[in-house]
Amino acid sequence: MTDIGILRAAIAPLTRLWRRRAAPIVFDTPSGDAQQDAERLYRDGLLRVRRGDTEGALAQFDKALAHVPHLADAIEARAELLDSLGQSEAARPEYERARRLWSEVPVGMPDRRYVYRRSGHFAFEIEAYELVRNNVRNKVLPQLAHGNALLVRGRAKEALDSYERALKAKPNLPEILALKGEALAALWRYEEAIQVFDGVLAARATDGETLNSRGIARMALGRIAEANDDWRRQFEMLPPHQPAARGCVALRHGNYGAAFHEFGLAHAKEAGQPYWLLYRLTAGRLAGVPPEPFTVPAGKEWAAILIALYAGQATEEGLLGRANTLGRRTEALFHVGVVALGANPAVARRHWREVADRGPPAMIEYAAARNELARLGA
Repeated sequence: MTDIGILRAAIAPLTRLWRRRAAPIVFDTPSGDAQQDAERLYRDGLLRVRRGDTEGALAQFDKALAHVPHLADAIEARAELLDSLGQSEAARPEYERARRLWSEVPVGMPDRRYVYRRSGHFAFEIEAYELVRNNVRNKVLPQLAHGNALLVRGRAKEALDSYERALKAKPNLPEILALKGEALAALWRYEEAIQVFDGVLAARATDGETLNSRGIARMALGRIAEANDDWRRQFEMLPPHQPAARGCVALRHGNYGAAFHEFGLAHAKEAGQPYWLLYRLTAGRLAGVPPEPFTVPAGKEWAAILIALYAGQATEEGLLGRANTLGRRTEALFHVGVVALGANPAVARRHWREVADRGPPAMIEYAAARNELARLGA
């Protein structure tokens, strides 16, 4: 099998898993032990279902949810079991609860590496990959699939071990090295990640996703000009038929005119994706484009609430009060800063400083905030 064939085969298992999304990580996230206990109980519940032990399975799902109440996989598994027992009325709100939890997690931005474009829980799948990879240690595919599932689950240290094992079987394969770099960056080991990305780009100078990842690592270290250079190069490589990805990259490196244009095309192409309208409004404000009429999407989705801020239909207090995850708080602070910038630059600087100090470096808002702070001399 060719190197590209190896990579495609490793990606394939994840496409089947991306049917589900992870429960959001809230500020009162349970400890690692509680999370692991919940996942163990959830997996045991699935095994009991397969053995026909419905009462035991329900008990295990209930115990899992006592540890982590927002474990959407366990909620849905419990609902499916109740449904199969003829208790459809009891199951219906549980289905809705699981769907709501998954809907609150945004799809990964299209300018990033494939492994981040969707998120998932993968608790049972991770255990299956663990069994396979321990039985075939000299094979690349199980190691990659295991590492990828762990990486999107936020277990970067374990993912790094899987990628290291894969590299023992296929040393210096750029696709695996790039994933190793992602795991290092997720562990905040940015200098090491940059060294790995440098090696990948030395072999494949037109690898746009690795340019994106190196830019994120550089920005996290405050190397703003170098990060922007990576994103400018990535922008130039992206084809015109990918306006959403081009808009994301342009917004990262502060090219607001280009971002405004690209997100206009993306919104026309995918009107059901509210983030493209949100980012077009953001880029327009920062580029000084005259306001144009827009409609706030109906519903209570988080992106719709952020858009309402630009329409004057949401307040800073109300928005921050609903920002119940680190990612949401980062978004809220950034967009409140954008709206406040014209009338009160000090408020914008204060909010953007918190984004730069505490926000996840992989987020578009983090890069844009650091660029704006540099422009303001803050």
